[in-house]
Amino acid sequence: MKTISRTTMAAGTKAAAAPGAVRARAPLATPNRIGNTARSAVSQVAGAPGGRVVVSRRRDLSLNAVYQDGQKLDRPLRVAIVGGGPAGACAAEECAKAGIETFMIERKMDNCKPCGGAIPLCMIDEFDLPSEIIDRKVNRMKMISPSNVEVDIGSTLKPNEYIGMTRREILDDFLRQRAEENGAKVINGLFMGMEQKEGEKGPWTMKINSYEGEEKKKVDLEVDVVVGADGANSRVAKIIDAGDFDYAIAYQERIRIDDDRMKFYENLAEMYVGDDVSPDFYGWVFPKYDHVGVGTGTVINKPAIKEYQDAIRDRAGDKISGGQIIKIEAHPIPEHPRPKRIDGRVALVGDAAGYVTKCSGEGIYFAAKSGRMCGEAIAARSKQGTQMIGERDLRTYLSKWDRKYWPTYKVLDILQKVFYRSNAAREAFVEMCSSEYVQRMTFDSYLYKTVVPGNPISDLKLLWGTVGSILRSNALRVSQGPTVTFGRK
Repeated sequence: MKTISRTTMAAGTKAAAAPGAVRARAPLATPNRIGNTARSAVSQVAGAPGGRVVVSRRRDLSLNAVYQDGQKLDRPLRVAIVGGGPAGACAAEECAKAGIETFMIERKMDNCKPCGGAIPLCMIDEFDLPSEIIDRKVNRMKMISPSNVEVDIGSTLKPNEYIGMTRREILDDFLRQRAEENGAKVINGLFMGMEQKEGEKGPWTMKINSYEGEEKKKVDLEVDVVVGADGANSRVAKIIDAGDFDYAIAYQERIRIDDDRMKFYENLAEMYVGDDVSPDFYGWVFPKYDHVGVGTGTVINKPAIKEYQDAIRDRAGDKISGGQIIKIEAHPIPEHPRPKRIDGRVALVGDAAGYVTKCSGEGIYFAAKSGRMCGEAIAARSKQGTQMIGERDLRTYLSKWDRKYWPTYKVLDILQKVFYRSNAAREAFVEMCSSEYVQRMTFDSYLYKTVVPGNPISDLKLLWGTVGSILRSNALRVSQGPTVTFGRK
Protein backbone atom coordinates (compact mmCIF):
# COMPACT_ATOMS: atom_id res chain seq x y z
CA MET A 1 0.00 0.00 0.00
CA LYS A 2 1.40 3.38 -0.99
CA THR A 3 0.91 6.65 0.89
CA ILE A 4 1.18 10.12 -0.61
CA SER A 5 2.66 12.67 1.74
CA ARG A 6 4.25 16.06 1.44
CA THR A 7 7.73 14.52 1.50
CA THR A 8 7.12 13.27 -2.05
CA MET A 9 7.84 16.76 -3.33
CA ALA A 10 10.98 17.06 -1.21
CA ALA A 11 12.27 13.75 -2.50
CA GLY A 12 11.61 14.73 -6.09
CA THR A 13 13.54 17.98 -5.58
CA LYS A 14 16.54 16.21 -4.09
CA ALA A 15 16.55 13.66 -6.89
CA ALA A 16 16.47 16.39 -9.51
CA ALA A 17 19.58 17.93 -7.95
CA ALA A 18 21.62 14.76 -8.46
CA PRO A 19 24.41 15.19 -11.06
CA GLY A 20 23.26 14.27 -14.52
CA ALA A 21 19.77 13.36 -13.40
CA VAL A 22 16.64 14.77 -15.01
CA ARG A 23 13.55 14.54 -12.83
CA ALA A 24 10.50 12.96 -14.44
CA ARG A 25 7.00 14.14 -13.64
CA ALA A 26 6.44 13.35 -9.98
CA PRO A 27 4.80 9.94 -9.58
CA LEU A 28 1.41 9.83 -7.96
CA ALA A 29 2.44 7.89 -4.88
CA THR A 30 5.96 7.22 -3.73
CA PRO A 31 6.60 7.59 0.02
CA ASN A 32 5.92 4.75 2.41
CA ARG A 33 4.62 5.59 5.82
CA ILE A 34 7.33 5.00 8.44
CA GLY A 35 5.72 6.40 11.57
CA ASN A 36 4.66 9.60 13.24
CA THR A 37 7.90 11.55 12.89
CA ALA A 38 9.84 10.15 9.95
CA ARG A 39 9.08 9.11 6.40
CA SER A 40 10.97 7.61 3.52
CA ALA A 41 10.55 9.32 0.16
CA VAL A 42 11.17 7.41 -3.05
CA SER A 43 11.40 8.98 -6.49
CA GLN A 44 11.97 7.37 -9.88
CA VAL A 45 14.64 9.29 -11.75
CA ALA A 46 14.63 9.32 -15.51
CA GLY A 47 17.98 9.10 -17.22
CA ALA A 48 19.75 7.45 -14.28
CA PRO A 49 21.54 4.16 -14.99
CA GLY A 50 19.04 1.38 -15.11
CA GLY A 51 16.20 3.73 -14.19
CA ARG A 52 17.59 3.73 -10.64
CA VAL A 53 15.52 4.71 -7.63
CA VAL A 54 16.80 7.57 -5.49
CA VAL A 55 15.80 7.37 -1.85
CA SER A 56 15.99 10.32 0.52
CA ARG A 57 15.11 10.44 4.19
CA ARG A 58 14.12 13.43 6.30
CA ARG A 59 12.56 14.15 9.66
CA ASP A 60 9.61 16.46 9.97
CA LEU A 61 6.28 16.88 11.67
CA SER A 62 4.02 14.12 10.41
CA LEU A 63 0.92 14.99 8.45
CA ASN A 64 -1.02 12.67 10.70
CA ALA A 65 -0.36 14.92 13.69
CA VAL A 66 -3.49 16.40 15.23
CA TYR A 67 -3.96 20.11 14.51
CA GLN A 68 -6.52 22.31 16.19
CA ASP A 69 -8.66 24.69 14.13
CA GLY A 70 -6.77 27.92 13.56
CA GLN A 71 -3.39 26.41 14.43
CA LYS A 72 -0.49 27.67 12.32
CA LEU A 73 1.03 25.07 9.98
CA ASP A 74 4.69 24.55 9.12
CA ARG A 75 3.59 23.26 5.71
CA PRO A 76 0.85 24.14 3.21
CA LEU A 77 -2.70 23.04 3.99
CA ARG A 78 -3.57 19.91 2.01
CA VAL A 79 -6.97 19.63 0.34
CA ALA A 80 -8.47 16.76 -1.66
CA ILE A 81 -11.29 17.51 -4.09
CA VAL A 82 -13.19 14.37 -5.08
CA GLY A 83 -14.63 14.89 -8.56
CA GLY A 84 -13.36 16.81 -11.57
CA GLY A 85 -16.53 18.37 -12.97
CA PRO A 86 -17.27 22.11 -12.85
CA ALA A 87 -17.67 22.09 -9.05
CA GLY A 88 -14.49 20.15 -8.34
CA ALA A 89 -12.37 21.91 -10.94
CA CYS A 90 -13.37 25.39 -9.75
CA ALA A 91 -12.77 24.48 -6.11
CA ALA A 92 -9.35 23.05 -7.03
CA GLU A 93 -8.42 26.16 -9.02
CA GLU A 94 -9.17 28.52 -6.12
CA CYS A 95 -7.32 26.38 -3.59
CA ALA A 96 -4.27 25.91 -5.81
CA LYS A 97 -4.05 29.64 -6.62
CA ALA A 98 -3.83 30.33 -2.88
CA GLY A 99 -0.77 28.11 -2.46
CA ILE A 100 -2.72 25.23 -0.90
CA GLU A 101 -1.46 21.76 -1.80
CA THR A 102 -4.43 20.61 -3.85
CA PHE A 103 -5.34 17.17 -5.17
CA MET A 104 -8.25 16.67 -7.58
CA ILE A 105 -9.42 13.06 -7.99
CA GLU A 106 -11.38 12.20 -11.15
CA ARG A 107 -12.03 8.70 -12.41
CA LYS A 108 -13.15 9.49 -15.96
CA MET A 109 -11.41 12.30 -17.80
CA ASP A 110 -13.66 12.11 -20.88
CA ASN A 111 -16.96 11.92 -18.99
CA CYS A 112 -19.99 12.89 -21.10
CA LYS A 113 -22.70 13.68 -18.58
CA PRO A 114 -26.29 13.63 -19.90
CA CYS A 115 -26.81 17.33 -19.62
CA GLY A 116 -28.53 19.94 -21.76
CA GLY A 117 -25.28 21.88 -21.56
CA ALA A 118 -26.89 25.32 -21.27
CA ILE A 119 -24.89 27.94 -19.37
CA PRO A 120 -25.95 31.53 -18.61
CA LEU A 121 -24.22 34.56 -20.09
CA CYS A 122 -22.89 35.63 -16.69
CA MET A 123 -20.96 32.36 -16.34
CA ILE A 124 -19.04 32.96 -19.56
CA ASP A 125 -17.77 36.30 -18.28
CA GLU A 126 -17.45 35.39 -14.61
CA PHE A 127 -15.47 32.21 -15.26
CA ASP A 128 -13.55 33.61 -18.22
CA LEU A 129 -14.66 30.86 -20.59
CA PRO A 130 -13.16 31.03 -24.11
CA SER A 131 -15.45 31.20 -27.12
CA GLU A 132 -14.12 27.95 -28.58
CA ILE A 133 -15.80 25.84 -25.88
CA ILE A 134 -19.21 27.39 -26.66
CA ASP A 135 -20.82 25.24 -29.37
CA ARG A 136 -23.83 27.47 -30.01
CA LYS A 137 -25.10 30.88 -28.95
CA VAL A 138 -28.82 30.42 -28.51
CA ASN A 139 -30.94 33.58 -28.67
CA ARG A 140 -34.23 31.98 -29.70
CA MET A 141 -36.32 29.40 -27.88
CA LYS A 142 -39.60 27.65 -28.51
CA MET A 143 -41.85 26.59 -25.67
CA ILE A 144 -44.19 23.87 -26.89
CA SER A 145 -47.32 23.01 -24.91
CA PRO A 146 -48.96 19.58 -24.44
CA SER A 147 -51.31 20.39 -27.34
CA ASN A 148 -48.31 21.50 -29.45
CA VAL A 149 -49.03 25.22 -29.21
CA GLU A 150 -45.70 26.94 -29.86
CA VAL A 151 -44.55 30.19 -28.27
CA ASP A 152 -41.42 31.92 -29.55
CA ILE A 153 -39.17 33.36 -26.86
CA GLY A 154 -36.22 35.68 -27.26
CA SER A 155 -37.58 38.96 -28.57
CA THR A 156 -36.54 40.77 -25.37
CA LEU A 157 -32.88 39.72 -25.64
CA LYS A 158 -30.30 42.35 -26.52
CA PRO A 159 -28.01 41.72 -29.53
CA ASN A 160 -25.13 40.60 -27.27
CA GLU A 161 -27.24 38.38 -25.00
CA TYR A 162 -27.48 34.62 -25.48
CA ILE A 163 -27.47 31.24 -23.74
CA GLY A 164 -24.27 29.30 -24.30
CA MET A 165 -24.52 25.64 -25.32
CA THR A 166 -21.61 23.40 -24.40
CA ARG A 167 -20.63 19.76 -24.33
CA ARG A 168 -19.72 18.69 -20.83
CA GLU A 169 -16.65 16.74 -21.88
CA ILE A 170 -15.24 19.93 -23.45
CA LEU A 171 -16.21 22.30 -20.63
CA ASP A 172 -15.08 19.99 -17.83
CA ASP A 173 -11.73 19.29 -19.48
CA PHE A 174 -11.05 23.01 -19.90
CA LEU A 175 -11.79 23.73 -16.24
CA ARG A 176 -9.64 20.79 -15.07
CA GLN A 177 -6.71 21.88 -17.19
CA ARG A 178 -6.95 25.41 -15.83
CA ALA A 179 -6.93 24.10 -12.27
CA GLU A 180 -3.85 22.02 -13.09
CA GLU A 181 -2.11 25.03 -14.65
CA ASN A 182 -2.69 26.88 -11.38
CA GLY A 183 -0.98 24.14 -9.41
CA ALA A 184 -3.59 21.48 -8.65
CA LYS A 185 -2.40 17.88 -8.90
CA VAL A 186 -4.88 15.88 -10.98
CA ILE A 187 -5.21 12.22 -10.04
CA ASN A 188 -6.86 9.90 -12.54
CA GLY A 189 -8.41 7.40 -10.18
CA LEU A 190 -11.52 6.09 -8.45
CA PHE A 191 -12.21 7.35 -4.94
CA MET A 192 -13.09 4.33 -2.78
CA GLY A 193 -13.47 5.79 0.70
CA MET A 194 -11.80 7.74 3.50
CA GLU A 195 -11.21 7.59 7.23
CA GLN A 196 -9.78 9.66 10.08
CA LYS A 197 -7.37 7.43 11.96
CA GLU A 198 -6.39 10.06 14.55
CA GLY A 199 -9.85 11.37 15.35
CA GLU A 200 -11.89 14.33 14.11
CA LYS A 201 -8.94 16.76 14.28
CA GLY A 202 -6.60 14.39 12.49
CA PRO A 203 -6.02 14.04 8.74
CA TRP A 204 -8.28 12.19 6.34
CA THR A 205 -6.77 9.14 4.66
CA MET A 206 -8.23 8.87 1.16
CA LYS A 207 -8.44 5.43 -0.46
CA ILE A 208 -7.94 5.65 -4.22
CA ASN A 209 -7.71 3.13 -7.05
CA SER A 210 -5.23 4.98 -9.24
CA TYR A 211 -5.39 4.60 -13.01
CA GLU A 212 -2.08 6.42 -13.53
CA GLY A 213 0.31 4.36 -15.65
CA GLU A 214 -0.38 0.93 -17.08
CA GLU A 215 -1.64 -0.79 -13.93
CA LYS A 216 -4.33 0.03 -11.42
CA LYS A 217 -2.82 0.70 -7.99
CA LYS A 218 -4.31 1.12 -4.54
CA VAL A 219 -3.11 4.42 -3.13
CA ASP A 220 -3.54 6.22 0.20
CA LEU A 221 -3.55 10.01 0.23
CA GLU A 222 -3.44 11.96 3.50
CA VAL A 223 -5.07 15.42 3.51
CA ASP A 224 -6.44 17.94 5.98
CA VAL A 225 -9.66 18.97 4.22
CA VAL A 226 -11.97 17.15 1.79
CA VAL A 227 -14.35 18.72 -0.75
CA GLY A 228 -16.96 16.32 -2.12
CA ALA A 229 -17.73 17.24 -5.72
CA ASP A 230 -18.53 13.70 -6.80
CA GLY A 231 -22.07 14.11 -8.09
CA ALA A 232 -25.54 13.03 -7.03
CA ASN A 233 -24.30 9.57 -5.94
CA SER A 234 -21.55 11.14 -3.83
CA ARG A 235 -19.48 8.68 -1.82
CA VAL A 236 -18.16 11.56 0.25
CA ALA A 237 -21.75 12.48 1.20
CA LYS A 238 -22.48 8.90 2.25
CA ILE A 239 -19.36 8.75 4.43
CA ILE A 240 -20.30 11.90 6.36
CA ASP A 241 -23.94 10.78 6.54
CA ALA A 242 -25.15 13.89 4.71
CA GLY A 243 -28.66 12.55 4.18
CA ASP A 244 -30.61 11.67 1.06
CA PHE A 245 -32.54 13.74 -1.46
CA ASP A 246 -35.11 13.14 -4.15
CA TYR A 247 -33.49 12.86 -7.54
CA ALA A 248 -34.52 12.88 -11.17
CA ILE A 249 -33.25 10.57 -13.87
CA ALA A 250 -32.06 12.55 -16.89
CA TYR A 251 -31.89 10.68 -20.19
CA GLN A 252 -30.40 12.14 -23.34
CA GLU A 253 -29.61 10.97 -26.84
CA ARG A 254 -27.10 12.79 -28.98
CA ILE A 255 -28.52 12.71 -32.49
CA ARG A 256 -26.65 13.73 -35.63
CA ILE A 257 -29.02 15.21 -38.20
CA ASP A 258 -28.38 16.47 -41.72
CA ASP A 259 -27.10 19.98 -42.43
CA ASP A 260 -30.49 21.40 -43.41
CA ARG A 261 -32.12 20.25 -40.19
CA MET A 262 -29.09 21.37 -38.20
CA LYS A 263 -29.44 24.82 -39.74
CA PHE A 264 -32.91 25.04 -38.18
CA TYR A 265 -31.34 24.59 -34.73
CA GLU A 266 -28.38 26.89 -35.36
CA ASN A 267 -29.35 29.33 -32.60
CA LEU A 268 -32.62 27.75 -31.46
CA ALA A 269 -33.46 25.53 -28.48
CA GLU A 270 -36.80 23.79 -27.95
CA MET A 271 -38.51 22.88 -24.69
CA TYR A 272 -41.52 20.53 -24.71
CA VAL A 273 -43.91 20.16 -21.79
CA GLY A 274 -46.66 17.59 -21.35
CA ASP A 275 -47.27 14.43 -19.37
CA ASP A 276 -46.24 12.44 -22.44
CA VAL A 277 -42.62 13.71 -22.28
CA SER A 278 -42.45 13.95 -18.48
CA PRO A 279 -44.95 14.02 -15.61
CA ASP A 280 -42.90 16.55 -13.66
CA PHE A 281 -40.20 18.01 -15.91
CA TYR A 282 -39.75 18.90 -19.58
CA GLY A 283 -38.21 17.48 -22.73
CA TRP A 284 -35.60 19.34 -24.74
CA VAL A 285 -33.87 19.61 -28.09
CA PHE A 286 -30.68 21.63 -27.62
CA PRO A 287 -28.16 22.32 -30.40
CA LYS A 288 -24.53 21.18 -30.01
CA TYR A 289 -21.47 21.47 -32.23
CA ASP A 290 -22.53 19.02 -34.96
CA HIS A 291 -25.59 17.36 -33.46
CA VAL A 292 -28.55 17.96 -31.16
CA GLY A 293 -29.08 16.75 -27.62
CA VAL A 294 -32.59 15.30 -27.22
CA GLY A 295 -33.65 14.35 -23.73
CA THR A 296 -36.02 14.40 -20.80
CA GLY A 297 -36.14 13.64 -17.09
CA THR A 298 -38.45 12.63 -14.27
CA VAL A 299 -38.52 12.22 -10.51
CA ILE A 300 -41.84 10.50 -9.90
CA ASN A 301 -41.83 7.83 -12.64
CA LYS A 302 -38.25 6.77 -13.29
CA PRO A 303 -39.09 3.32 -14.72
CA ALA A 304 -40.89 5.01 -17.65
CA ILE A 305 -37.94 7.20 -18.68
CA LYS A 306 -37.48 5.44 -22.03
CA GLU A 307 -41.16 5.87 -22.84
CA TYR A 308 -40.81 9.58 -22.17
CA GLN A 309 -37.72 9.65 -24.41
CA ASP A 310 -39.70 7.99 -27.22
CA ALA A 311 -42.35 10.67 -26.77
CA ILE A 312 -39.92 13.60 -27.01
CA ARG A 313 -38.56 12.15 -30.26
CA ASP A 314 -42.13 11.83 -31.55
CA ARG A 315 -42.96 15.40 -30.54
CA ALA A 316 -39.86 16.76 -32.29
CA GLY A 317 -41.02 14.82 -35.34
CA ASP A 318 -39.58 15.56 -38.79
CA LYS A 319 -37.11 18.08 -37.40
CA ILE A 320 -34.90 15.23 -36.13
CA SER A 321 -36.25 12.28 -38.15
CA GLY A 322 -33.66 10.15 -39.89
CA GLY A 323 -30.98 11.29 -37.48
CA GLN A 324 -28.27 8.96 -36.20
CA ILE A 325 -28.07 8.36 -32.47
CA ILE A 326 -24.36 8.71 -31.70
CA LYS A 327 -24.50 8.50 -27.92
CA ILE A 328 -26.98 7.64 -25.15
CA GLU A 329 -26.51 9.08 -21.66
CA ALA A 330 -28.36 8.75 -18.35
CA HIS A 331 -27.59 10.18 -14.93
CA PRO A 332 -29.29 11.10 -11.63
CA ILE A 333 -29.93 14.79 -10.92
CA PRO A 334 -30.66 16.00 -7.36
CA GLU A 335 -33.92 17.81 -6.69
CA HIS A 336 -32.98 19.79 -3.57
CA PRO A 337 -29.97 20.42 -1.27
CA ARG A 338 -28.92 17.68 1.11
CA PRO A 339 -29.84 18.02 4.81
CA LYS A 340 -26.13 18.24 5.68
CA ARG A 341 -23.52 19.88 3.43
CA ILE A 342 -20.71 20.49 5.94
CA ASP A 343 -19.32 18.06 8.52
CA GLY A 344 -16.08 18.78 10.33
CA ARG A 345 -13.40 19.39 7.71
CA VAL A 346 -15.53 18.06 4.84
CA ALA A 347 -17.69 20.19 2.52
CA LEU A 348 -20.03 19.25 -0.32
CA VAL A 349 -20.46 21.26 -3.53
CA GLY A 350 -22.29 20.95 -6.85
CA ASP A 351 -24.58 17.96 -7.41
CA ALA A 352 -23.10 16.27 -4.33
CA ALA A 353 -24.62 19.08 -2.26
CA GLY A 354 -27.86 19.02 -4.27
CA TYR A 355 -27.43 22.32 -6.11
CA VAL A 356 -29.74 21.79 -9.09
CA THR A 357 -32.73 24.07 -9.56
CA LYS A 358 -36.25 22.78 -9.91
CA CYS A 359 -38.38 23.74 -12.90
CA SER A 360 -35.34 24.40 -15.13
CA GLY A 361 -33.06 21.58 -13.94
CA GLU A 362 -30.05 23.87 -14.24
CA GLY A 363 -26.90 22.81 -12.44
CA ILE A 364 -23.72 23.74 -14.33
CA TYR A 365 -23.46 27.34 -13.17
CA PHE A 366 -24.42 26.50 -9.60
CA ALA A 367 -21.88 23.67 -9.52
CA ALA A 368 -19.05 25.91 -10.71
CA LYS A 369 -20.12 28.76 -8.43
CA SER A 370 -20.40 26.59 -5.33
CA GLY A 371 -16.97 25.07 -6.02
CA ARG A 372 -15.43 28.50 -6.43
CA MET A 373 -17.10 29.87 -3.29
CA CYS A 374 -15.96 26.87 -1.26
CA GLY A 375 -12.40 27.18 -2.58
CA GLU A 376 -12.37 30.89 -1.82
CA ALA A 377 -13.56 30.24 1.74
CA ILE A 378 -10.86 27.61 2.30
CA ALA A 379 -8.19 29.98 0.97
CA ALA A 380 -9.36 32.96 3.03
CA ARG A 381 -9.98 31.14 6.31
CA SER A 382 -6.69 29.22 6.11
CA LYS A 383 -4.85 32.48 5.38
CA GLN A 384 -3.66 31.18 2.02
CA GLY A 385 -3.00 27.68 3.31
CA THR A 386 -0.89 28.63 6.32
CA GLN A 387 -3.25 27.58 9.14
CA MET A 388 -5.65 24.75 9.87
CA ILE A 389 -9.37 25.25 9.31
CA GLY A 390 -12.46 23.53 10.67
CA GLU A 391 -16.20 23.26 10.28
CA ARG A 392 -16.82 26.84 11.39
CA ASP A 393 -14.53 28.10 8.62
CA LEU A 394 -16.19 25.97 5.94
CA ARG A 395 -19.61 27.20 7.03
CA THR A 396 -18.70 30.70 5.83
CA TYR A 397 -19.07 29.32 2.29
CA LEU A 398 -22.41 27.76 3.14
CA SER A 399 -23.83 30.89 4.76
CA LYS A 400 -22.81 33.02 1.81
CA TRP A 401 -24.29 30.51 -0.64
CA ASP A 402 -27.64 30.26 1.10
CA ARG A 403 -28.02 34.03 1.41
CA LYS A 404 -27.27 34.55 -2.26
CA TYR A 405 -29.21 31.72 -3.91
CA TRP A 406 -31.97 30.56 -1.54
CA PRO A 407 -34.53 32.94 -3.18
CA THR A 408 -33.74 31.53 -6.64
CA TYR A 409 -34.28 27.94 -5.52
CA LYS A 410 -37.48 28.83 -3.67
CA VAL A 411 -39.04 30.68 -6.61
CA LEU A 412 -38.27 27.85 -9.05
CA ASP A 413 -39.58 25.28 -6.58
CA ILE A 414 -42.90 27.15 -6.42
CA LEU A 415 -43.08 27.46 -10.21
CA GLN A 416 -42.59 23.73 -10.65
CA LYS A 417 -45.30 22.90 -8.13
CA VAL A 418 -47.75 25.29 -9.79
CA PHE A 419 -47.13 24.66 -13.49
CA TYR A 420 -45.87 21.05 -13.78
CA ARG A 421 -48.75 19.40 -11.90
CA SER A 422 -51.13 18.91 -14.87
CA ASN A 423 -51.37 19.46 -18.61
CA ALA A 424 -53.84 22.28 -17.99
CA ALA A 425 -51.27 24.05 -15.87
CA ARG A 426 -48.60 23.43 -18.52
CA GLU A 427 -50.82 24.96 -21.20
CA ALA A 428 -51.20 28.02 -18.97
CA PHE A 429 -47.45 28.12 -18.43
CA VAL A 430 -46.71 28.17 -22.16
CA GLU A 431 -49.39 30.82 -22.72
CA MET A 432 -47.85 32.90 -19.94
CA CYS A 433 -44.47 32.69 -21.69
CA SER A 434 -45.87 34.67 -24.64
CA SER A 435 -45.84 37.78 -22.44
CA GLU A 436 -42.91 40.11 -23.10
CA TYR A 437 -42.91 41.01 -19.43
CA VAL A 438 -42.49 37.33 -18.45
CA GLN A 439 -39.78 36.81 -21.05
CA ARG A 440 -37.82 39.81 -19.89
CA MET A 441 -38.08 38.80 -16.22
CA THR A 442 -37.19 35.18 -16.99
CA PHE A 443 -34.17 35.91 -19.17
CA ASP A 444 -32.81 38.58 -16.85
CA SER A 445 -33.05 36.17 -13.93
CA TYR A 446 -31.50 33.29 -15.87
CA LEU A 447 -28.74 35.12 -17.71
CA TYR A 448 -27.51 37.06 -14.69
CA LYS A 449 -28.45 34.65 -11.89
CA THR A 450 -30.51 36.93 -9.73
CA VAL A 451 -34.17 37.15 -8.78
CA VAL A 452 -35.35 40.26 -10.61
CA PRO A 453 -37.93 42.34 -8.69
CA GLY A 454 -41.13 42.73 -10.67
CA ASN A 455 -43.54 45.58 -11.27
CA PRO A 456 -46.51 45.18 -8.85
CA ILE A 457 -49.13 46.20 -11.41
CA SER A 458 -47.67 43.92 -14.09
CA ASP A 459 -47.43 41.10 -11.55
CA LEU A 460 -51.14 41.43 -10.72
CA LYS A 461 -52.06 41.41 -14.42
CA LEU A 462 -49.88 38.35 -14.90
CA LEU A 463 -51.48 36.56 -11.95
CA TRP A 464 -54.99 37.28 -13.25
CA GLY A 465 -54.05 36.14 -16.76
CA THR A 466 -52.43 32.96 -15.45
CA VAL A 467 -55.49 32.01 -13.39
CA GLY A 468 -57.64 32.59 -16.47
CA SER A 469 -55.35 30.39 -18.59
CA ILE A 470 -55.50 27.55 -16.06
CA LEU A 471 -59.31 27.75 -15.90
CA ARG A 472 -59.63 27.71 -19.71
CA SER A 473 -57.21 24.79 -20.01
CA ASN A 474 -59.05 22.83 -17.35
CA ALA A 475 -62.35 23.45 -19.13
CA LEU A 476 -60.89 22.25 -22.44
CA ARG A 477 -59.41 19.17 -20.81
CA VAL A 478 -62.79 18.19 -19.33
CA SER A 479 -64.67 18.75 -22.59
CA GLN A 480 -62.14 17.15 -24.95
CA GLY A 481 -60.63 14.42 -22.77
CA PRO A 482 -56.91 13.58 -22.78
CA THR A 483 -54.97 15.47 -25.44
CA VAL A 484 -51.64 13.64 -25.33
CA THR A 485 -50.51 10.09 -24.65
CA PHE A 486 -47.24 8.22 -25.00
CA GLY A 487 -45.96 8.29 -28.54
CA ARG A 488 -48.61 10.65 -29.87
CA LYS A 489 -47.35 13.61 -31.89
